[in-house]
This record gives sequence, structure tokens and C-alpha cells, in this order.
Amino acid sequence: MAYQEILGIPIWGEHDEATLAQIQRCAADPEVVGAALMADGHKGYSMPIGGVIAYHDAVSPSGVGYDISCGIKAVRTPIRAAELRPRISMLMDEIARTVVFGIGQTSGKARDHELFDDPAWRDQPAIGKLKQLAREQLGTVGSGNHFVDLLEDEQGLVWVAVHFGSRGLGHRTASGFLNLASGRSFDDKAPGESMDQPATVISLSTNLGQSYWQAIELAGRYAYAGRDFVVQQVLDVLGAQPTEMVHNHHNYAWKERHNGKDVIVVRKGATPAWPGQRGVIGGSMGDISVIVEGLESAAAAAALRSTVHGAGRVMSRTQAAGKRRWTKKNGRRVQEQLKPGAISREMMREWLERENVELRGAGTDESPHVYRRLPEVLAHHQGTIKIIHTLRPFGVVMAGEEVTDPYRD
Repeated sequence: MAYQEILGIPIWGEHDEATLAQIQRCAADPEVVGAALMADGHKGYSMPIGGVIAYHDAVSPSGVGYDISCGIKAVRTPIRAAELRPRISMLMDEIARTVVFGIGQTSGKARDHELFDDPAWRDQPAIGKLKQLAREQLGTVGSGNHFVDLLEDEQGLVWVAVHFGSRGLGHRTASGFLNLASGRSFDDKAPGESMDQPATVISLSTNLGQSYWQAIELAGRYAYAGRDFVVQQVLDVLGAQPTEMVHNHHNYAWKERHNGKDVIVVRKGATPAWPGQRGVIGGSMGDISVIVEGLESAAAAAALRSTVHGAGRVMSRTQAAGKRRWTKKNGRRVQEQLKPGAISREMMREWLERENVELRGAGTDESPHVYRRLPEVLAHHQGTIKIIHTLRPFGVVMAGEEVTDPYRD
């Protein structure tokens, strides 16, 4: 399906006015030399999820966002899904016990990783102060839409996929540099900011810009190391070795060349898709995921060699799960439902039973009902990517419904 141009911006799919207004506002910055919006787009902080912006010698910390270097790693195994299905309940219990989920959670299991010898920790004292937090959190998954999946491909083989980013390190790095860009101290508490906040753009010709670039590169290596660790944990549970691997970020900034110009491309919830480059695109817990490969085409060039990162939300978390608050009951901290949401656990369970998916954790704000169907989203990007593998989930683990995460999406 062809894209349309709105004020010179290539747009794939259908979007609400708030999302379109965000990408237009980002594209209006004087340092911007290109922009695009993917078909899974929806409103985000300062820049829409699914947004792609190319800057001349500048980068946007609000565009990269708080979950720096969030991405997906997927590996294929020689195990057949039919071998695992009879004991899927036991396996998912073991994976849920082995992998640490939840905001602020620590494990310390990967604290001696060679990443912590990286000189970047010494070069920037503010980032160096986050080293201990990073040590404890490396290899933990977090909450929100972050997951560990077992999936079956078209040949009946099992894939392991994990989705998360740079955890507290990324969030503290993002908030710190947004503070510095606004004239505050790195560790200051930021004032309340609007989702419609104008993009924060930092020139790479400044010391601040160079410091931020070094910090996100470190966060990128950290996220890769974390996903590597969790995938290996799951492979150990399965007793498997990987036979194929795809791994990339979808919240990051890259130095690239487009239309004969060297630029910085910020992708917020968008996957790089250069010709021949493979990427992982996740659906909801009750829908397919895919391994794709970028194609050479005029549309792919217009997309700044980018594609979707997922199916895209069509319902907010509060709409789906309702309004809740934390309260104390019998000395324990519990959630109290103030207003019901549109999605019940029965609805979510019925969908997953129909798709034969074994779930651990997750709240109704991550139900398949709140997402577009991935095949429909991918159809908008025909001619820019080709599907290499179609993966159907049969085991999903996410943080439990009792976990609150103010940094989700």
C-alpha cells in the first residue's frame, strides 16, 4: 500500500490528529532534514511512537526517549514446538522463576559482565554514578510491553524472543540529559512536562551533544548485553543452542547517510530496515511476530530505511485496564480498582485460549485487544520489507498486573 505525504512528510497507515501533529511539530525543527511516520504510529512523549526524524549534526534526547535502546532479540532453535507443547505450563513457570521482571527490579546475576570495564563509565561522572544500578539491573526485563516469548515458525521450530531496553540506566540517562539541555543539573527532579512538549534537540558540535552521544552508545551496548543474557537464560531452560539470530534496537539514534547527506536518524518505536538488513517486529501476545528484511525501493528511501517496530496501540492503558490506585490493606500495599476498564481478564484469557498461548503475568492493558493486528500494519509497508519468518507465540511471560510502571511507552 502506498504512503501519503502530509506537509512533505511520508506517512504510512492511518493516524489520529494528535499523532500527526506531533510528527509535524518535530519535523519543523530547523535542524531536521527528513521525517517519516510508520504505520504502527501513535502519540508518544514529544515525538510519536513510529516516528523517524533525520537531523543535521544534532540529536534529540526526547526523540530517543526514556527507554534508550529498547529493542528485540530473537533466536531460532532446532527444537520443534510440538516437543514443548505437552510441558509448556511447566516450562513457562520455570522461565518466569528464572528471568527477573518488573520496574526497578534487580538480579545481580550479570553484575560481573565485561561491559562494566568500558571506559565510558569513567569518562562521564554522572553516568559513572549509575554504574552500580546498572550492574544490579543488567539482565532484568522490566514491565509494560516488555516480554519473553516462545514462538513457532512456519517450519514448526521454536524461537525465543525478548523485548526490553536499557532499564534504569537508560531512564536516568534520558532524564539527566533532558535536564542539562534545559539548564538544570543532571540529577534534578524534572518539572511536569506535557506529552506535547516540543522536541529537545542538541547539536553534536557541542560538548553536551558529544556527551549524550557517548552515553547512548553505552546504553545501547548495555541493552544488547541484557537481551543476550536473558535469551541465554531461556535457552538454558530449554536446553537449546541458537541456530539463527536477529537483534536490533527500535528506540535509538544512528549515524547514517541518506540522499547523499550524513545525518543523525532518530527512530522512536521504529526498526532500521536497510536493504538486506533483518529486523524483528513483535505483535501482541495473541498475534504473530515476524522476521523481516529491508528492500530497495523508492518507498523504502522515503521511509528513511525504517519500518514498524510492532502492531501499535489503539487503546490507552487506562482505557484498557481502568483507573487504579495503590492503597494499604492489612499492612500490605495493594491496588484498588477505581474505575473498570474496557478489557476484562476474561476477554484476554478467551483470546489467548483461542490462540493456544500460555501466559504468565501481564495486565489487561497488554491484552491483544489494545493493539492493531500486525498483518494489517505490515501490509502498509509492502515494497519496503519482505517477511522472512512468521512466528506464532505459544508461551509469553511479562511483568505481573500488580507492577506499576510510570515509564511505559
